[in-house]
Amino acid sequence: MHEMSLCQGILDIIRERAAADRFSRVTRVRLSIGAPSHVDPRAISFGFEVVAHGTVAEGAALEIDQPPGQAFCMACSATVMIPARGEPCPTCGSHQLMVVGDEMRVDELEVS
Repeated sequence: MHEMSLCQGILDIIRERAAADRFSRVTRVRLSIGAPSHVDPRAISFGFEVVAHGTVAEGAALEIDQPPGQAFCMACSATVMIPARGEPCPTCGSHQLMVVGDEMRVDELEVS
């Protein structure tokens, strides 16, 4: 389950920010997980609760946004929105897509 290692990475980011900005508690974490990333938001929610136990992020509310992915179609040269990897180009139907916007990032921390 690679989501647990992703959750550990989120916690590492939080710890770095806590040290740099000197806060002692995180009350809310907002993530962006691109739809084509194949990351299960339910697994992230569960994993985050597990790795955050006993840390500055324990009990923090986790909000997950799932923006659609973007891809460049090599067949028609269009930049298109796709709901998931493997979907065809909505413009021409080609599967020759170069996916972008499938990343996961920490967008916002609410701290005290």
